[in-house]
Amino acid sequence: QVQLVESGGGLVQPGESLRLSCAASGRIGYINAMGWYRQAPGKQRELVATITNGAITNYTESVKGRFSVSRDYAKNTVYLEMNSLKPEDTAVYYCKIVIGTIVRRTYWGQGTQVTVSS
Repeated sequence: QVQLVESGGGLVQPGESLRLSCAASGRIGYINAMGWYRQAPGKQRELVATITNGAITNYTESVKGRFSVSRDYAKNTVYLEMNSLKPEDTAVYYCKIVIGTIVRRTYWGQGTQVTVSS
């Protein structure tokens, strides 16, 4: 089994920064990709940022230039650096990991709340 432990959420004011972390443990094997999704109240879960094993990154348009996703391969950890936060960034942020090559398995973290408010 694979466990994902997220940390770093909280309440901040507009324009401030937060850093989210997600550490994977257990029977991991080959990590294909790691990333972050978010879900605001009344909305569907959406992709925020992903990073592949080859360090190729992908961002949703609304966070480009403000958010940065990175990985620590030795620690099986993915980070999301969030700068210039806006109220519309308020959501529960979920970590996602895709494991395997031919047969792929997906795991989700429990979610961490990010609230941007003055």
